[in-house]
Parts: sequence; structure tokens; C-alpha cells
Amino acid sequence: MDTLSDFAYLISGVLFIFALRGLSHPESSRNGLVCGMIGMAIAIITTIISVESPWLILLGLSIGGGIGFVVAEKISMTALPQLVAAFHSLVGLAAVFVAASAFYAPETYGIGYEGEIMVGSLVEMSLGAAIGAITFTGSCIAFGKLQGLIPGKPVTFPNQHILNAGLAGFLLFLVIMLCATQLPFFFWAVVFLSFLIGILIIIPIGGADMPVIVSMLNSYSGWAAAATGFMLSNAMLIIAGALVGASGAILSYIMCKA
Repeated sequence: MDTLSDFAYLISGVLFIFALRGLSHPESSRNGLVCGMIGMAIAIITTIISVESPWLILLGLSIGGGIGFVVAEKISMTALPQLVAAFHSLVGLAAVFVAASAFYAPETYGIGYEGEIMVGSLVEMSLGAAIGAITFTGSCIAFGKLQGLIPGKPVTFPNQHILNAGLAGFLLFLVIMLCATQLPFFFWAVVFLSFLIGILIIIPIGGADMPVIVSMLNSYSGWAAAATGFMLSNAMLIIAGALVGASGAILSYIMCKA
């Protein structure tokens, strides 16, 4: 069954690559969307039939899919950037929840036992949680600025970059301490400090540049998914996350250059 699942995930990954290729040109964009939809359908179905009790997954799909359908139906084309930002925030939060679940029930994920988690898995867990948390709060700020809920004017203060660099260094220290002690305090310290960093790196950017930020956060959500995929040894998450992360980074570069 594992071999069949890996093969199905591989097909999904190939279809995702075709999707990105198709979306690179207006004439082929429809075919690209179809490839992406088929690839995601295969990935979802494979995941459902691979678990022993799929009912909770089906329930979650019904609730989340229903909400997503209603929101997408009502949203106007001009509001798509903030819709994407809102959805990215949920991807980041999901990465945090998965990391927390793996931290408190590592035997379920095959990465060790509570207090005895493999160091490599802890590093991957920390990356997924940190990038996911930064994506969540950063996307919330981007959504607020695009929607007009938060003033679009940049928020700056003295030594802002020095503070951000110091917090990034402290975040690395917390990750090292988490790997060394495996204490819940350091796990949640990583998460909440990452929430703060997500806010601080987005507030100095003006509302007019938020579409670029949304693209950058799209890249972040992909890397969070990829890190989670390594932690779970899930090929689909690794492939899809790497594709989203790389394509989002390239798009952000192109938009900044333009």
C-alpha cells in the first residue's frame, strides 16, 4: 500500500509541475489549472484511503471545502489578493498545528517518543512551526492592509532591522534549546516568537506593495509544507511544498524587479 501511495503522490507531483508550466502562459493556463486540480484530487484521495479511519479527514474536507467554496463564490476579482493572503494564513497555522501534534504525540508519526524525539525530526518540526507561524501572522497583516482594516502606511521605528535580526538569532537559539532539552516551553517559545517576527517583518511595508508580500508569503507557506513533509516522511508534502516555495520565491523576485 505504501508503494502505491508513493506512486500516486509522484503522479500528483508531476501534475503539479505541469500545472505550473501551464500557468506560465495565458493560452495554456486553463490546462494548467486542470492539471493542478487533478493532481490535488489524486493526492487527497490517496491520503484518505491510506489511513485507517478516514472519517475525521472527510469531515474536515467537508467543512473546509464548504467554507472555501462559499467564500470563493462570493469574492470579487479585485479582492483576490487579500483572499489569497487569508488562505495562506490558514496554511501557516495548519503547519503549526501539525508540528504541535507531532511534538506531543511523536509515536503516532513514527519520529520517536515524548521526550525522546529524533533530533532531525525536531529540526524539521521547528522549521515547519516557525515558518508556518511567520506565514500566519504575516498573512494576517497583509490581509488587513489589503482589505483596509489596517492602515496601509508603513510602520517603522528606530533600529527596526537590528531588532528583527536579534529576534532571528534568538529564534535560532530557541530551536537549539528545543533540540537539546525537548521541553514544551521552548517549542511554544519558538512558535510565539515566530508569530511576533511575522508581524514585525510585514508592518514596515506599505499597502501598495502587499501583492508582492502575498507572493512572498506564498513561498513561505510552501517551505513550511515542505519542512512538515520531511518531518512526516510524506513525499507529496515535500514535492508540493518545494514547488510552491520555489515558484513563489521566483514570482516575488520578478515582481520586485518589475
